[in-house]
Amino acid sequence: MKTPMKTKANPKLIAFYARVSTALQEDENTIENQMMELRRLADEQYGKDGYVVTREYRDEDWSGDILARPRLDQLRQDAALDLWEAVLIYDPDRLARRYSFQELVLDELREAGKEVHFCTRSAPKDPIEKILFGVTGLFAEYERAKIAERFRLGKLRKAKDKHIIMSEAPYGYTLVTRKGKPGDTDFVETHLVINQMEAAVVQKVFHWVGNEGLTLRKVVKRLQEQGIKPRKNKDGVWGTTTLSTMLKRETYIGQAYYGMSTAVTPKKPWKKDEKYRKVKKTSRVMKPKKDWVPIPAPVILGGEEGKALFERTQQQLLKNFEDCKRNKKNNYLLAERIRCECGCSRTGEGPKNGKYLYYRCSSRVKRFPLPTNCPEKGINARIADEKVWTKLVQLASSKPLLERQIKGWQSRQKTKAGTTGVDIDILQKEMTTLKKQEQRYQVAYGGGAIELSQLSELTAPIKEKLADIEQQIIKARGAEQEQDDNSVLSVDELEMLTLEAKETLKDLSFEQKRAIVLDTVDQIVGVPGRLKVNGFMPVVFVSPYQYDLCFSGASADSNYYVKFKTSGRNCWSPQRRQIDTF
Repeated sequence: MKTPMKTKANPKLIAFYARVSTALQEDENTIENQMMELRRLADEQYGKDGYVVTREYRDEDWSGDILARPRLDQLRQDAALDLWEAVLIYDPDRLARRYSFQELVLDELREAGKEVHFCTRSAPKDPIEKILFGVTGLFAEYERAKIAERFRLGKLRKAKDKHIIMSEAPYGYTLVTRKGKPGDTDFVETHLVINQMEAAVVQKVFHWVGNEGLTLRKVVKRLQEQGIKPRKNKDGVWGTTTLSTMLKRETYIGQAYYGMSTAVTPKKPWKKDEKYRKVKKTSRVMKPKKDWVPIPAPVILGGEEGKALFERTQQQLLKNFEDCKRNKKNNYLLAERIRCECGCSRTGEGPKNGKYLYYRCSSRVKRFPLPTNCPEKGINARIADEKVWTKLVQLASSKPLLERQIKGWQSRQKTKAGTTGVDIDILQKEMTTLKKQEQRYQVAYGGGAIELSQLSELTAPIKEKLADIEQQIIKARGAEQEQDDNSVLSVDELEMLTLEAKETLKDLSFEQKRAIVLDTVDQIVGVPGRLKVNGFMPVVFVSPYQYDLCFSGASADSNYYVKFKTSGRNCWSPQRRQIDTF
């Protein structure tokens, strides 16, 4: 039974939500096709003059396996603000690919009193329809997982049959994509052919490194002088990383590989506070070489001489790397921790045989042989090292300072109670959703819709997820208790810590100071005259701190403070290679 149409004087306030997973779908206007279908559904549901579209939420190029999407989050927030009365969605899988995610969002919308309508099916209105809706969604999710697994196995079988599997050819080759169908007279399998112009460049680069012993920076300069540009670089300059990857590629001696690495979620993401990530697994780890699948490729470095040149190049790269590690004529206490405000790291430089030591922006190195685009000058290394070390010692050995900061931290923790750390309520809600999901599988089994083997296969990941959430809740509650009981130093412990710090930090060697800096300082951002230091001071527990150092010449004005559980200590605000205010 259709909802009574709204009159023109009292139209229904509605919203549209649409999502596409890939840029290709964006190009094909599938999101507009969804919007067209949603308008058609609205006309049928409320009449052409019976509704007003107050919001259109579009998540473009977002996977349905990710719940944290910008426009979906906005929809969930607006539901509580009564900006609309109903939301129209083309299909439940546009809302989310995982059934548990679908249920989570739908429950929120129902609790907010909002109607939900789909073009492809009706939203469940009673417990029986909800069970049927859930079983359908679960089977769709199961089928998608099976399709993904078949796709993976198909690529692996193709690689074992010695067929090239890649979307872009390495430098020196051209990728010829598959044409026709197997069995056709004009069928062509995907394969590589040698690009003669690029292959000549590859041979030159291997000769320069393997025979002449050039470093990668010298190779970059020579390529620039000869006007040889890489395939992709907005400045037309080769990068040392690109060259290093090229020189280690066995494809040039006729041996390509499939499955050399696997995608993983990064342990230390560049932006830890980034809420929305289109791809979760942005890092890669190498697999053992025994797991690589060898695939023959056209040879650019031919014959025994080509293989010998390849081996000489590998040895030269290793030698260059070892020489680079040993080539440290001067001591830089803050090396690897200090950065420029433009986003690049700062590296030590000692002109006039080390008479003057500076931390200079590495953009001049990264853009080599082009001029740097960063206007910031060098920081006096000796002054910066002295000021940072002095403040570290002062912080570690000052009892009044630590007492003041501990009290401040305790006060802030009280105001933050319930808003930081793991949200146990959300975890418990997710557990409830998963248990309902498991019950629906059991109902489907009891009704004869699935076999016992399918029931076991479908419920196994749910049970694993439930166990994982239970452990998270236990750890979160244990951490809260531990924080209440053990995270604050007693007066005696604080006294002992400061006395021990005063004795320990006296007359240390450079190597010992350097180890302490690397252990405590996370990053230093600055320009001449000002440094901003972020890090953590390990005592009985890890206590993040942050303080600013301001200095000019030999004098210094210091404003430093301690922050326990600093929210941004792992964040990096400036964007790389862009000049921003800090």
